[in-house]
Amino acid sequence: MDESGSYPPIEPSNFDLIVVGTGLPESILAAAASAAGKSVLHLDPNPSYGSHYASFPLHEFVSYIQSQSSSEPSIPQPDTASGFTRLPLTTRALYSFIEITSYSSEPLEQSRKFNIDLSGPRVLLCADAMINLILKSEVNQYMEFKSIDGSFFYDGEGNLENVPDSRSAIFKDRKLSFTEKTQLMEFFKLVQGHFEAAAAAYGGERKSISEEDLESPFVEFLSKMGLSSKLKSIILYEIAMADYDQENRDVCKSVLKTKDGIDWLALYHSSIGRFPNAPGAMIYPIYGQGELPQAFCRGAAVKGCIYVLRMPVNSLLMDKATGNYKGVRLASEQELYSHKLILASSFVFQLPPPHSSPGAQQNVYCDFGSKNTTEKLARSVCITKHSLKLDKANCLAFFPPRSLFPEQVTAIHVLQLSSNVAVCPSGMFLTYLSAICEDDVQGKKLLHAAINALFSIPVSGSSENDNSAEKQSETRDAKPALLWSVLYTQELSKFQDVLGNIISASMPDASPYYHDLLGATEKIFEELYSGEVFFPKTASSEEGAVEELED
Repeated sequence: MDESGSYPPIEPSNFDLIVVGTGLPESILAAAASAAGKSVLHLDPNPSYGSHYASFPLHEFVSYIQSQSSSEPSIPQPDTASGFTRLPLTTRALYSFIEITSYSSEPLEQSRKFNIDLSGPRVLLCADAMINLILKSEVNQYMEFKSIDGSFFYDGEGNLENVPDSRSAIFKDRKLSFTEKTQLMEFFKLVQGHFEAAAAAYGGERKSISEEDLESPFVEFLSKMGLSSKLKSIILYEIAMADYDQENRDVCKSVLKTKDGIDWLALYHSSIGRFPNAPGAMIYPIYGQGELPQAFCRGAAVKGCIYVLRMPVNSLLMDKATGNYKGVRLASEQELYSHKLILASSFVFQLPPPHSSPGAQQNVYCDFGSKNTTEKLARSVCITKHSLKLDKANCLAFFPPRSLFPEQVTAIHVLQLSSNVAVCPSGMFLTYLSAICEDDVQGKKLLHAAINALFSIPVSGSSENDNSAEKQSETRDAKPALLWSVLYTQELSKFQDVLGNIISASMPDASPYYHDLLGATEKIFEELYSGEVFFPKTASSEEGAVEELED
């Protein structure tokens, strides 16, 4: 039976841009191009929006990562029978080492009440560029947010301690010594003075950080300022979000410079109290991070972007003479054409033979992302009935390097969410963990250590006694009992330009924020459409948008 008739034809057949995949980078680029007056077709083979940035019910979440973890695809040879060279398009495995453990049947029985992020743990800083873009593009009208209640760090002795991220928090913190409070206040005062001096024409009389110090490693500057090890750890790994052990150059793959660390401090502190209904520095979208790509897709549709879900792209159309991209062939057998193409990072195809030898076979595969980074990202999702902190429903936490075991070279990020952001059933909590790793074995070791530090693990992994986890939590109220968990490894990939007018979008990165991802997305837009404005301002004022965000 011919299934091509089940797909309605898409009109028109020519576009400025075709986007395949509705992940966040793809959705932002589609919305930006539409706002710039470009004709855009946005396709997704899946029945829902979001791709690798989506939020799913529990059963669907598991099914999705399992479906994306199969062995590497066998790619058919290009088809040259038509007027174009057709390069078959398929997907590569992006998740591995999936380990699921269930101690209670209750989470699975309430699967539809979960909205689990594929990109968690992730929050939004209130003063970050992503929030500014949400307001500027007016997609905030499609979303609601809630404040993150607090931030904590693991002290290496089994305790989650409060992060003193403001003057009032410093004064209230009983775990900080008088000396540490004085050091931290003096440091924040120096940072504030630096930016005030930079804002003035000649610096005035304010203290400013020297250029030499700004180019030095941030950890060395913090030591120079006389901060204790605990304070350095808080600033480096919770506020500045450094991934690697900054004090061990032998293992540190990304040294944070002082100028970048200071910028993170300024961003963090300007986020605190930006919105009256969000007193902290961070907010989270109600119903999950999957709301973000959906909001940008809705904004793009208003500007004329055409959306078609459940539409697989079977192959790319390449000019036989030049090897240049010309269009795509859909599962419906319809051929569509565009000047440029953006693909989700999961897609892979075989490169065409070189023009100089048309009869030759080139066994080179365009495997986006697998070659542009050697790192992976270990992720975990845990479900409990009790909060990590009794008085906090939604909170961020982190494990500094070496806080769990001596060989721990990367920080571990943790985000706990509750039912008041509509991501889990009432009375349950959803906790995300992530850490950069070299391979699956190292990722497993990192996250298992963090899970054992945070949660009470029932003796048996079976679900025969569903009350065992809850009873154990009652006897160890310092640690919530684990009901269900999944641990897996995600491939990391960045934006990649292929064959000039084909661009592969990036996978979710290791940061709990969107700062780096948005910067890379905006850079790609500038490369695609040099001279065009990335989301031109509309008639609506930001003040009005801010009011909507606060509501």
